[in-house]
Amino acid sequence: MSVKNLSQLTTTQPLRKATPSTSKMDPRSNTRNIGNHSGDQPPSNPRRRRIAIALGDPAGIGLEVTLGALAAEAEPGGQEEVVLVGCRQWLLQSYRRLQGRCRLANPARFEILDLPLPEAIIPGESGAAAGAASFHWLSEATRLVLRGDCEALVTAPIAKSSWHAAGHDYPGQTERLAELAGVASASMLFTARSAAGPWRFNTLLATTHIPLAAVSAQLNAQLVSDKLDVLLAFCQRFEPRPRLVVAGLNPHAGEGGRLGREEQDWLLDCLEQWRRHHPEVRLEGPLPPDTCWLEAAPAWRTGAGGPDGYLALYHDQGLIPLKLLAFDAAVNTTLGLPFLRTSPDHGTAFAIAGRGVARPESMAAAIATARELG
Repeated sequence: MSVKNLSQLTTTQPLRKATPSTSKMDPRSNTRNIGNHSGDQPPSNPRRRRIAIALGDPAGIGLEVTLGALAAEAEPGGQEEVVLVGCRQWLLQSYRRLQGRCRLANPARFEILDLPLPEAIIPGESGAAAGAASFHWLSEATRLVLRGDCEALVTAPIAKSSWHAAGHDYPGQTERLAELAGVASASMLFTARSAAGPWRFNTLLATTHIPLAAVSAQLNAQLVSDKLDVLLAFCQRFEPRPRLVVAGLNPHAGEGGRLGREEQDWLLDCLEQWRRHHPEVRLEGPLPPDTCWLEAAPAWRTGAGGPDGYLALYHDQGLIPLKLLAFDAAVNTTLGLPFLRTSPDHGTAFAIAGRGVARPESMAAAIATARELG
């Protein structure tokens, strides 16, 4: 099967139910299947389902961190809630190759929606074939959730450059998910729960995967107001009267217009109007970006005392402090979709792929968050 055929196989067509069959690689008979309209091997070992996991770029660490996270779960029977979406043969071969190097769950324990790779993939060497596969796996995992076969989606990391090489020109997975779900836009929120107490480190990004030079042009009062609404709704899951903090765009939040005009020209008025409509919320900002997150460090250590949510105006502004404090615990949560999607806060890590050294903690947090909030 060519890369082109793989990438176009089911990107516009719904899945249809497949008839039960017996896997040649696993002697147990299927009793109920998630359909695969292309006629490929139906999912093996079907059980009660709740979470679909798209396994990301096959040349990256998605498989390692997913199976590592599932191996670390203490609760018995958790595998009954999981559907792995990827290539079954690749999963089993990779598992056998990595055995002994790290602790991994046996993929034969899980239900698998088998979407075979068109060619062998070498760990760390991504390209068009890997990009086509990860795009296809994400699309089909999303359809499982949209169709009601699963209730939440967890996604392993992908490489945008490989998507582009395969002809899929998206800024990232979030935009593809919004397209499949039929929503105008979706929001990226990163959440991490402190191990020391109940405090959650919640950061929403006003803009996502765009060049830094384009941030100022994309930002406006309506966008910031809408993102604050999204952040408020998420934070009120845990605190009915939350405290929210908004970072300024410019150094020193513009310093009265001497270091940038955005705060003076529209952001201050935008936040004041939003405050008037939400008297139950303590909204602070725009705060200087270099001090905005100072409270997060002691709150992360002690588990209490920090703001309930931060609004960062661009990608790195929010993710640098988050990853410094909570890299292994943070979860990328997509809001604005008709279902919950979570993902680890790291990338494909091609440099260490296939070596069995990738840390699974962020993927474990993503799966746990999908179970908790989905």
